[in-house]
Amino acid sequence: MELLTQRYKDKISFELECYDRLILTGTLPEISYGQGMTTYLNRNGIRIFDYARFAEPFKEMIRENANRIATEQSVNIEFIRKAAIRKEQIIADKIRQRGTHPGLVHIISTMELCHTYQPWHDKLRGRTFLKPGQSKCLHYSG
Repeated sequence: MELLTQRYKDKISFELECYDRLILTGTLPEISYGQGMTTYLNRNGIRIFDYARFAEPFKEMIRENANRIATEQSVNIEFIRKAAIRKEQIIADKIRQRGTHPGLVHIISTMELCHTYQPWHDKLRGRTFLKPGQSKCLHYSG
């Protein structure tokens, strides 16, 4: 597997090494808002009400990748149902059990609030589009 630092070396200004977590965030500007995703689907011949079916393979790729990483790193994926449980405490307990050596400690899976799209048809204007909304989505933390 190619390291991110190698793949994006021309875009990285510096490296920070630590024994905490790494949070990568970003957006795909073209599809990060309802109208943008609507335009993308229309341009690619995908019906707005087929949005969930269109997104399903991406959800499965993320799930399969998390399972593959867990298997390769010999760690478990733990699904946490209760929001009151502190993830930091779970990781601290795992580190106490395994030691402080570098590497992936554990993968936590939770249902958390996220931005979503809902297919919508405006009967007055005769337009079908994706309306922004919020729902609970599966998240992985490692």
